[in-house]
Amino acid sequence: MTLVAAHPAAEVQAATPEESTLRSSTAITRYIALGLLLAGTAVLYLWNLSVSGWANAFYSAAAQAGAENWTAMLFGSSDAGNAITVDKTPAALWITDLSVRLFGLSSWSILAPQALMGVGSVAMLYAAVRRAAGPSAALLAGTVLALTPVAALIFRFNNPDALLVLLLIVAAYCVQRGIEKDASRWWFAGAGVALGFGFLAKMLQAFLVLPGLAAAALVAGDRPLGRRVLDLAAAAITMVLSGGWYLALVELWPAASRPYIGGSQHDSIVELALGYNGLGRLTGEETGGLGNLNFDVGPGRLFGSQMGADIGWLLPAALICLVAGLYLSRRAARTDPTRAALILWGGWLLVTAVVFSFMNGIVHPYYTVALAPAIGAVIGIGTTALWRHRCDIRAATAMSGTMLVTAILAAVLLARNDDAFPWLRATVAVAGVGAAVLLLVIARLERPVARATAVLAVAACLAAPAAYSIA
Repeated sequence: MTLVAAHPAAEVQAATPEESTLRSSTAITRYIALGLLLAGTAVLYLWNLSVSGWANAFYSAAAQAGAENWTAMLFGSSDAGNAITVDKTPAALWITDLSVRLFGLSSWSILAPQALMGVGSVAMLYAAVRRAAGPSAALLAGTVLALTPVAALIFRFNNPDALLVLLLIVAAYCVQRGIEKDASRWWFAGAGVALGFGFLAKMLQAFLVLPGLAAAALVAGDRPLGRRVLDLAAAAITMVLSGGWYLALVELWPAASRPYIGGSQHDSIVELALGYNGLGRLTGEETGGLGNLNFDVGPGRLFGSQMGADIGWLLPAALICLVAGLYLSRRAARTDPTRAALILWGGWLLVTAVVFSFMNGIVHPYYTVALAPAIGAVIGIGTTALWRHRCDIRAATAMSGTMLVTAILAAVLLARNDDAFPWLRATVAVAGVGAAVLLLVIARLERPVARATAVLAVAACLAAPAAYSIA
């Protein structure tokens, strides 16, 4: 019998005025923190936005064409005369096309929607992590995403990755809601819709998160196994319908009355999806592509000169937090929401990182923005779990080691560009080492000193990526 069953009156006992005031004050503080996070993100992504000019002129021209001609908008044509499309499915263009139609052609009308998608991505990540690990973890996760340099780049640019990231986070949120107790099956359908439209934003890259989402649903879902499988089947059906309708439309449309499908060799959008923008990106055998010009295939790619400053800063910290979080939750119930979230976001992180590290086809550094939400979520959840167990020397050692590794990596990455921030490398190194030492003995510190140590550690971890994002 539970404690509540033994003491039924506990179910209806009213909170004292002092408790109600404290809860209200805490809730207000959390809302203020969230508001500051979103406002800060908006300022970071919108400030001086027009300095980017037309950003990616390839997509800006397509936005202009779509704003002038509905057929060009439907197919994602590069020109209003509908000669040829861009080399992607056009969901991201539909948003900028409508913005240009409403507000006229300008840098702001093209780029502001991307910035707003960035704010929306931070908000959705906060909502997802909060359900699994609480507001502190959610706030840290959102902050990490907002300050990741490649995120600050993409959410101020007009590549389709901005919409892709937002839709993938929405899909993850829907899966987290779907595996909760007594949740509606419609949450899985919602995840399928988000993934389907993610495919329409950037084709097969949207499906890199599928293993993590499916694993979380199968392992931690509240329903019996058979029902969980049916839920995933329903999500798969809605995903196929949400993305497949457009492929069918283009394939069945008379080729003579639509633009040529750019990036394909035989005027086929299915070929584009499966070839040039599909397996060709993995093998390097995409006809008409340039192949991998980075010559850095392997586990070090994400820390190399091409991608390290964009995404590498907190990647080791995320991996440590993932392992630590799973270890700390090893005895939790199968349906434990925190462990479910770690499986979901950890699967997203690992699969995407491995693919980006070893793909032999065309790969650009900005693709790594797809890692940023998972890095933020895993760090938020894992760090919060470690902090709750800080009196355990193993948790304290993990936090200290994470801080030390992050500080060393930041110093290495900053050393590649000493001219940009000559003072920052020494500052981060000293603060990081100091925080690592204090974290190792965190259980012996008074509460105010422990909290100050936590603030110092977070600041030391985020200082370098924040500097790159703001610069």
